[in-house]
Amino acid sequence: MIYLDNAATTWPKPPRVYEAVNRAMRVYGANPGRSGHAMSTTAAAEIYHCREAAARLFGAPGPECVVFTPSCTQAVNMVLKGHLKQGDHVVVSCMEHNAVMRPLQKLSQERGVTFTQAKVVPGDNDATLDAFRKALRANTTLIFCTHASNVWGIRLPIERIAALAREYGIPMAVDCAQSAGVLPLDLQDSGISWLCAAGHKGLYGPMGTGILVAAEPSGLDTLIEGGTGTESRQMHQPESWPERMESGTPNLPGIAGLRAGIEFVEKKGPQRIYQHELGLLDQLYDRLSQTKGVILYTERPRAPYYAPVLSFNIRTMASEEVGQLLDQRGFAVRPGLHCAPAAHEFMGTIEQGAVRVCPSAFTTPNEITAFSRAVANISAKS
Repeated sequence: MIYLDNAATTWPKPPRVYEAVNRAMRVYGANPGRSGHAMSTTAAAEIYHCREAAARLFGAPGPECVVFTPSCTQAVNMVLKGHLKQGDHVVVSCMEHNAVMRPLQKLSQERGVTFTQAKVVPGDNDATLDAFRKALRANTTLIFCTHASNVWGIRLPIERIAALAREYGIPMAVDCAQSAGVLPLDLQDSGISWLCAAGHKGLYGPMGTGILVAAEPSGLDTLIEGGTGTESRQMHQPESWPERMESGTPNLPGIAGLRAGIEFVEKKGPQRIYQHELGLLDQLYDRLSQTKGVILYTERPRAPYYAPVLSFNIRTMASEEVGQLLDQRGFAVRPGLHCAPAAHEFMGTIEQGAVRVCPSAFTTPNEITAFSRAVANISAKS
């Protein structure tokens, strides 16, 4: 199988990730931070080292600013539900994932939170920034947007949006599910307050891992409360981070694997990974644009305006049908709406969906050539 569904979850993982998960299960088997014996303290040290790696990669002030979650989705929920109060207003982009839109819908019902979707203009960052500025209101207390669309790869000018947020004294959070490990982002340089990332995508960690990284270890209410291994006599949740935001036994094998994934990204270099993946999509774009019946919705993915994600359709065929035909030929892609109906409304593909392709650091030019031939074969027979 040629795997091109890396926007959902990267596969394969670096060998060190598999080794780290296995070692955590076999060697670090105790509950981290919950006991005083050697195995427990060793397990806690492994988690701390992963915090250090994540803080280093994302430019956080320190490891205490890194919170581990089961997913990027939970990290997003922690920011939205931990920050927004009754009657607040939020500005988001017109291409947000349901991880953002569904919590906002619930908050609108429960807390009277309102939100405005700022229109993104691909290739025109000035127009996009102006749309965000015009969406601000007197009661705007948060700007929350994706770093790059998980459907179209369109990259938002988040550094400029963050500067706008600082100008108005509004905190900003970014959904980096599709960009972490590929596109650079430094919390301290950018002025972003919170970064939400998936551990199992561009960071090459196991599924069931996510990260919330904060510019300051404060400012959010808790989503859950419970045992933290600290201040156990108190009936209230600890104030200090990261314990305040983490309750229950952590996913040590997943976090150990995530550390190995982050170190793989650091060693290889996010910019090098980005150039490799974007180059493969440039090759694919050339071939698909010459294939009769293939519909491409964006300009050629290019730096700095796109992340390495490309979606297409074949005439009026249902995207799910195209995905199935590709699966039969040995290719893994993701068709449908990609949990982001807003992004499909934006592009006019809400009924048909789209077929999404995303390479990884391990994808080869020969695999892209084989994939483009398969698409041409399906299009010729449709």
